[in-house]
Amino acid sequence: MSHPEPPPPVARLSELVEIMRRLRDPDSGCSWDKEQTFETIAPYTIEEAYEVADAIRRGDLDELKDELGDLQLQVVYHSRIAEERGAFTIDDVLASIAAKMIRRHPHIFGNEAESPGWEALKAAERGEHQDKSALAGVALALPALKRAEKLQKRAARVGFDWEHAAGPRAKIDEELAEIEAAGTDQDRAAEVGDLLFSVVNYARHLGVDAEAALRGTMERFEARFRAVEDMAERPLSELGIDQLEALWQRAKTES
Repeated sequence: MSHPEPPPPVARLSELVEIMRRLRDPDSGCSWDKEQTFETIAPYTIEEAYEVADAIRRGDLDELKDELGDLQLQVVYHSRIAEERGAFTIDDVLASIAAKMIRRHPHIFGNEAESPGWEALKAAERGEHQDKSALAGVALALPALKRAEKLQKRAARVGFDWEHAAGPRAKIDEELAEIEAAGTDQDRAAEVGDLLFSVVNYARHLGVDAEAALRGTMERFEARFRAVEDMAERPLSELGIDQLEALWQRAKTES
């Protein structure tokens, strides 16, 4: 007995678009969904992208399938809000990305023998929008460490960079001294920001992804802290610093 063929992807996308249209219907839609805007949905969009990345990192393909669906919903959601405002539709979104991918692969879809390079093509596109800065196009919504690294890489392409890792390493010491000399909370906050930026720069020169490195540290901290909680015979708040340190060292040894 043969099984019916599943609907094509375009049919599934149309189904999701129709579901969102009904959820946003002014008269019969969901009260929560009708109230949402670009601004209120944006944090969920960022969160879903992180959950996709997390599923990939853990190699959980079943969860990746679900998270990609959640991320796709965000595209449909924003597109529906835009359509209601007369700005663009989901078809416009798909047409735009299809055109962009073709434009950025002239060696596949055009007559060029080889690609001129992804960054060169993106730079040309930025030129069309009048932003000539080497830093143009680095998204503001990126995590701070990742955005710092991207800004540094962009500046490095035009020669604005240390020649060796010793440069940003010395800058770390300089920023630490400036934190200690800061006279106000505002000045101190600015100097801490400079220190973090310098640490990212140093990591970049060492070939270390600062964002990934910090995530790894947080994972280890969480695992070890939970282990400390499990090993402690009393609430941690009742233990002295020496006892906590001993448990921490034990957790580090056993992890």
